[in-house]
Amino acid sequence: MKKSPAPAFLRPVVLTFCGLLLLPGPASAEAARPWWQPTSAFVQAGAAEHANAAVLGLTWDWSWRRDLGWGRFTGYWEVSFGRWASDAGGSSAHAWVTQVGITPVLRLYPGGGDTGWFGELGIGANLLLPIYRSDDKRFSTTFNFGDHLAVGRRFGERGAHEVTLRLQHFSNAGIKEPNPGEDFLQLRYGYRF
Repeated sequence: MKKSPAPAFLRPVVLTFCGLLLLPGPASAEAARPWWQPTSAFVQAGAAEHANAAVLGLTWDWSWRRDLGWGRFTGYWEVSFGRWASDAGGSSAHAWVTQVGITPVLRLYPGGGDTGWFGELGIGANLLLPIYRSDDKRFSTTFNFGDHLAVGRRFGERGAHEVTLRLQHFSNAGIKEPNPGEDFLQLRYGYRF
């Protein structure tokens, strides 16, 4: 049986993701910080139509940044570990899913600098074990993309605190059907070391 080619909309997503992977790794501005040491940690809670999620994670800042007349672009790597609870099986039973992900994230600080308001976007790879299901949705793969848009604010001494509101979508981008996807609204608190 002949395989059909990947959907046309998937090519830009894959090219964008591969381009992000070519960006430099963790920041080397702090010579005392080893490359493997994270720059921040976060906790995150989210809700979808029929599921809730709790996520912990670490981030590694990039040394890459671009200052434009209207703002500063920078980024980071995010590694996350989460648990989802869905309403699969009715109100008395819950399906638990473990999420493990890695995501390159681009961040924009309007007006420049590394503190204050920011916007960000990311597209990453996630494993959902076992396959996610709820009363009305069933994913077909354990591998899924997680893309997000977010707005947040960095504040406090050294800009050590962050609060972010995120909209995140998980799906397999048409690798296999069914592919209903799931959308989470998430609130995140991050602390920079």
